[in-house]
Amino acid sequence: MTFHGAPPPILSLPETAPFSADQRVWLSGFFAGAAARAAGARPVAAPLLALAAPGAEDTPWHDPSLELDDRMKLAANRTLGDRMMAAMAQQDCGQCGYDCANYAKALVTRSEAKLNLCAPGGKDTARMLKRLYEELGGGPPAPAPIAVVKEKEAVAAAPAAPASGAGYSRYKPVAARLKSVTRLNPGSEKETHHIEIDLAASGLAYTAGDSLGIFPRNDPALADAVLKAVRADGNFPVAGKTFRDTLIEDMALGAAPDMLFTLLSYVTGGARRDKAKALAIGEDPDGDAATLDVLAALEKFPGIHPDPEALIECLEPLQPRLYSISSSPRANPGRVALTVDCVRYDAGGRRRLGVGSTFLSDRLTPGQDLQVYVQKAHGFALPAEHITPIIMVGPGTGVAPFRAFLQERMAVKAAGKAWLFFGHQRERCDFFYRDEFAAMQARGALTRLSTAWSRDGARKVYVQDRMREAGAELWQWLESGAHFYVCGDAKKMARDVETALGEIIAQHGGRSADEAKAYVAELKKAQRYQADVY
Repeated sequence: MTFHGAPPPILSLPETAPFSADQRVWLSGFFAGAAARAAGARPVAAPLLALAAPGAEDTPWHDPSLELDDRMKLAANRTLGDRMMAAMAQQDCGQCGYDCANYAKALVTRSEAKLNLCAPGGKDTARMLKRLYEELGGGPPAPAPIAVVKEKEAVAAAPAAPASGAGYSRYKPVAARLKSVTRLNPGSEKETHHIEIDLAASGLAYTAGDSLGIFPRNDPALADAVLKAVRADGNFPVAGKTFRDTLIEDMALGAAPDMLFTLLSYVTGGARRDKAKALAIGEDPDGDAATLDVLAALEKFPGIHPDPEALIECLEPLQPRLYSISSSPRANPGRVALTVDCVRYDAGGRRRLGVGSTFLSDRLTPGQDLQVYVQKAHGFALPAEHITPIIMVGPGTGVAPFRAFLQERMAVKAAGKAWLFFGHQRERCDFFYRDEFAAMQARGALTRLSTAWSRDGARKVYVQDRMREAGAELWQWLESGAHFYVCGDAKKMARDVETALGEIIAQHGGRSADEAKAYVAELKKAQRYQADVY
């Protein structure tokens, strides 16, 4: 089913083809979609393209704490472009190569054909985008041939990727070298590493607040388990490399995509076919859909042996992972540091591994190269004036960019005050960079450090609790022009922090609840409230 060059001229299958009616419809649509893309996109009406300017009033759905259904309700009567933007995760993280608004614009103008680039939104966002894309006419884009979906080789094939130099786009990664991996919290229930990467030969430059994208590889043991499940030869050639290498290097083996279940429904029958079709449209017939990665999906339908190339066509490309940079180039010339939680958990009776985090901690050794790029920050940076006070809220690995901020301010001898709120589970083992922060305090680069430990006492204490306790002083800092930053979990922590800030403004600033909300909105508008959330 792989096309090389132009797609075949035949857009429907002959009646003699050995397929069922449903299979014939699906395959005809596949070929028609590919032909339509090859023939060129038709013009799209201007009203569909219009997007509101990002802002609290114009884009009320642009809030990462909102669930997808709530975002879509807020955008229900808006243009297709706005509704596509609302389908995104609203994190403006840059993993897709755009921000949320520009990814939506690229889709409605057809300069971008991939509907699965919003990593934080996952399958729910991809499904919603698929439904919305059909409003453009001609149905959703056909799956790209394997020869053009490989992220590491997609420079020429990527549809209208944002223009930038090598090393500053997901489409143009460069080589860098792993320098070291150090466990930050021995004895903790979590596993967090400080990663040092040598950029000396890469030519890359970055600023505090930027993120680093890395192209990971899958665990070979997982790829081998997939091969075993389909009883396939790992040496079978697929697009110039072996089937095994393609699974390890190019394909996402996490959450099973809908197309995989569609394929499975065509190669099985009876109740199993009905079950696969239900999973393909987002239903959950057995209550286990959330645990179905590619391997679990294949094991759910044992005895099925799809053609390797057909299987690859139904998987999604392995996406790069973005990590907030936790170093300043002034303090660490030629190097970049990351602060990474290692993801390991059990699901469906099997140990699962975070692809990017365990690639860095387990599958690379110091001295090995990896493919990386710098993702410039979208509205997350230190104030231009070094005298401006800053307030930073970053529990857990959310402290990463603030370590970079403080290193930067110390390197330039900034006169402005700095206040860091940091929290985790236990002070004994989870106080990342404790000695560094103490040294920064001694040198005056860090004016105040407020910590919160959720497992050290009878009552759980979080960063927002420490904010409220110091509310009067925090309000004074805001009134003196301080910039406020938050980094970390988008769904709960960031929302709770913003709620606490509003309460502090109301209590200590003598505002009503509505006035406090408007005060926060003005901080955001003036770029004095900035968030890096995920």
